[in-house]
Amino acid sequence: MNKVTLNSMKVAEHPEYGKEEAIQFVDKEIPTPKNDELLIRIHASTVNRTDCAYLTGEPAIMRLVAGFKRPRNPVTGSDFAGTVVETGKDVSRFKKGDRVGGFGDNGVSSHAECMLIKEKGGVINIPDSLSFEKAAAAFEGAHYAYNFIKRMENLKGKKVLLNGATGAIGSAGLQFLKYHGAAVTAVCPSHQYELIKSLGADRVICFDKQDFTEDRVKYDFVFDAVGKSTFGRCKPLLTEHGVYISSELGPKAQNPVLALLGFFKNGKKVKFPVPYNITESLEYILARIQDGSFDPVIDRRYSFVDIKEAFQYVLTGDKIGNVVLNHDV
Repeated sequence: MNKVTLNSMKVAEHPEYGKEEAIQFVDKEIPTPKNDELLIRIHASTVNRTDCAYLTGEPAIMRLVAGFKRPRNPVTGSDFAGTVVETGKDVSRFKKGDRVGGFGDNGVSSHAECMLIKEKGGVINIPDSLSFEKAAAAFEGAHYAYNFIKRMENLKGKKVLLNGATGAIGSAGLQFLKYHGAAVTAVCPSHQYELIKSLGADRVICFDKQDFTEDRVKYDFVFDAVGKSTFGRCKPLLTEHGVYISSELGPKAQNPVLALLGFFKNGKKVKFPVPYNITESLEYILARIQDGSFDPVIDRRYSFVDIKEAFQYVLTGDKIGNVVLNHDV
């Protein structure tokens, strides 16, 4: 599936909510970019938790964004790397042949052979030294990790406990925390101990051998990169003015509420960052790749034609880092 015809392209779409069986390949006309858009030939993308939520319509709150009865946009895919094949007449930052990558937190329909994106959207030039697979794996989880870590002030020498260190957010977050000089205790399963140490963790707690919430160390920050714990459980881990940050809303959407309440009191509190400014994130991520402080973790690689198998694996919840789709094989 590595040849796009002059008029049509393959698209993986799901007209109804479901698991991987809901995905089907269809032929669609290659779109023409508007004045402020790029047409990109996709070489690599990923399958991630966000894509799974759009595919399944779960949790139910996703349907407020994705559509109640059926998907408003049946094509998943939130990050990409590829080549510009056409530009609108008002585009000035990019030209035909540019190698680019990027991300959209509401999806960019990158599970296709081609896609459109606005010039001012989440897209950036990538260097020749960065493979398309690595580029595609670099953005989604790292974007969220960067935006959460931005809310942790003066990290040099601070103690941070990172829960969920093996996910796309966690594995990027661990490397960013070390770049900023934090002392990181990372939580992971025991069979991923060596990986997490190789990413720079100062200390590792294997959750299948020890409950991390019973740790006796006091932390300036607890970063729950998988959202599987709560402020209540983690509160004893925090210093007097320690901060809990989670990548998820928490039970009954408590984290945004607790964050608002925290404005009115001192002591231990919750922060719930809302990620924004994707362009800033992409620039930061690319800088970290280029200075060698960030290397996106790739768990498995699948051909684009095997997208159902990729979704099936990610839906198990067992992925480590990122799962990449190669659109050129």
